[in-house]
Amino acid sequence: MAVFTSVTLDELQAWLTEFDIGEAVDFRGITSGIENTNFFLSTRRKDGAAGEYVLTLFERLEFQQLPFYLYLMEHLSKHGVPVPAPIPGRDGEILRPLKGKPACIVTRLPGTWVPQPSAWHCAEVGAYMARMHLAGSSYTRRQPNLRSLPWWSETVPQILPFLQPDQAMLLQEEMQFQEDFFSSPAYEGLPYGPSHCDLFRDNALFTSENGRDKLGGFFDFYFAGSDKWLFDIAVAVNDWCVDLDTGALDAERTGALLRAYHQVRLFCPDEEQSWAPMLRAAALRFWISRLWDFRLPRSAELLEAHDPAHFERILRLRVEAPPPWLKA
Repeated sequence: MAVFTSVTLDELQAWLTEFDIGEAVDFRGITSGIENTNFFLSTRRKDGAAGEYVLTLFERLEFQQLPFYLYLMEHLSKHGVPVPAPIPGRDGEILRPLKGKPACIVTRLPGTWVPQPSAWHCAEVGAYMARMHLAGSSYTRRQPNLRSLPWWSETVPQILPFLQPDQAMLLQEEMQFQEDFFSSPAYEGLPYGPSHCDLFRDNALFTSENGRDKLGGFFDFYFAGSDKWLFDIAVAVNDWCVDLDTGALDAERTGALLRAYHQVRLFCPDEEQSWAPMLRAAALRFWISRLWDFRLPRSAELLEAHDPAHFERILRLRVEAPPPWLKA
C-alpha cells in the first residue's frame, strides 16, 4: 500500500469515466503496506450521491492472477462477510488497466484498525474468520497461496547472503522442518479452502456500537489463496495475540480467538496436532518475506519496510517453546 505508481487527478478523472460513481473530490495515497499502490478515493455523482472507495494498482500481480482475489471478495461480500466489494465498470468488468498496471476500485469499509487489541477484539476476529472460511468453501475458483513453501524455497537463496551465521542456520533448519511437516499425514488431513493468509491487526477495522467495538470488516485480500485454514489462523494469532516487544503469545487473547472460531467451525484432531508447527510456518513465512522486502527493496514514494527482526524473534520463540493447543 505504498505509492509505487503516481497517478494525477486528471489521469484519475479520465479513468473514472468508465464507472458510474461520479468524479473524484478527494484522492490521497495510503502509506501503510509494501505490495501495491493504494489510494483513498472520495467521489460525488451529479445527483449528489457520494461514495468512499479504495483504488488499487497492482505492482506485482498480473491480470490473469487477480480474478481469484477480486471475485473471492465479491463472493464473501454476497455471503454476509464484511469485506470490500469490487465495483464494476459500466461494462461489468471489475479490473482494468491504469498507468499500465491492473487496477480496481473496491468499497471502503467503516472503522479504524486497533493497534492494541483486547481479548474481545481477538474473539471478533476468530468468529468472523470462521465465517469467512465457511463462506469461502463454496467459492469455485482455485489458486494456491503464492507465498507458501514453493515461494519460500525460491526466495531463501536470495536472502541467505545477507544473514549472520546463526540466522542462516535457523532459516535452513526451519525450512527442512517445514518441508517435513508439509509432507506429513497430519498436514495433509487439515481442512483447506480460500484463506486470507495476511490477516494482521492492521487488515481489520472496528467500529463502535453501543459502547462496544464491533468488527467493521477484513480487507487487503491480495495475498489470499487456497490453503490450510489452520495456517490462516496461525498467521492471525502470531500478530493479534502477541506482545509486540517480545513476540510472546498472550494466553487470554489466543484462547479468545480460538474459542470464538471453534464456536462457528469445529476444529479437527489434525489441527490440534499441527498447531505448534503451523505457528512456526506462519512465523517463517513473514520472516522470509520481510527479509526479502528489507534487503531487496523496491523504490516508492511512500514506503515503510517492516523490520524482519520481529518475525525472527517470533520464530525462535515458537521453536524453543512450542505453545500448547488451547482447548476451545
